[in-house]
Amino acid sequence: MQMVQKKRNEAEAKIIDGKTLAGRLRESIAHHVSVLVDDHKIMPGLAVVLVGDDPASQVYVASKKKAAEQAGMRSFVHILPKSTSQDEVLKLVKTLNQQKKVHGILVQLPLPKQIDADTVLKEIDPAKDVDGLTIANMGRLMAGLPGLVPCTPLGCAMMIKEVEKNLTGLHAVVIGRSNLVGKPVAQLLLRENCTVTMCHSRTQNLPHIAREADILVAAVGKSGFVKGDWIKPGAIVVDVGINRGADGKLSGDVDFESASKVAGHITPVPGGAGPMTVACLLGNTLIAACRQNELTVPHLG
Repeated sequence: MQMVQKKRNEAEAKIIDGKTLAGRLRESIAHHVSVLVDDHKIMPGLAVVLVGDDPASQVYVASKKKAAEQAGMRSFVHILPKSTSQDEVLKLVKTLNQQKKVHGILVQLPLPKQIDADTVLKEIDPAKDVDGLTIANMGRLMAGLPGLVPCTPLGCAMMIKEVEKNLTGLHAVVIGRSNLVGKPVAQLLLRENCTVTMCHSRTQNLPHIAREADILVAAVGKSGFVKGDWIKPGAIVVDVGINRGADGKLSGDVDFESASKVAGHITPVPGGAGPMTVACLLGNTLIAACRQNELTVPHLG
């Protein structure tokens, strides 16, 4: 009986193609940007601040700049030396807050050790906080009010909804409680009427809890942490982890090989949460531009 179940799951497992979904979303965003420009003479502007020379951060910033320009947006990239002081970063953020051509501000993390990330994030105007990390936007998410939602969690929710439109009553297990992913994705799933269980490093009997999940979101930063035998047959598995091995290859927090034989749907790494994060960043920039000009926010789905 177990062998029959295993073969059935192997046949049903499907990849959630974040790259394709992100491509559709970016096309929709580009269309609405062109309408905004043509009808209202407003071109959304995204400012990205990078402090230091971290190679991974440089790649991320370059990809965001390219994506913004492809969507018809203005891109403002500010690259500061690693030795830049916290006061200098705060001064730049305050300047960007005042610039009308800048509708979205993103400070690339991590920051050098002399700069406190929380202090910098607090300085960003919540209306321009396209990363959704200010206290104001996190509070609005918690309260179920309109706001700018963190990009990666938003992308995760969209991928899940691509598989299952109605999530009411489903049990979602989120592994990882960071402000960047775990907590906001749990709030988004609560909005969809899921029953949500939050797990973390102190959770007891984690594999047992994970096996009860209809939806499993892994965001812990440990390669292959979630094993195939942790997964409920047919579950939707979203892997947020991006871990680079000694060989330079990327891997997720889920052991894809074993998990894909059990899950009904699963995101790959790369090609899952990553592309959706960038697309949702563009979406947030468009939303911010509309709200700042008191215009109706278009539907991007």
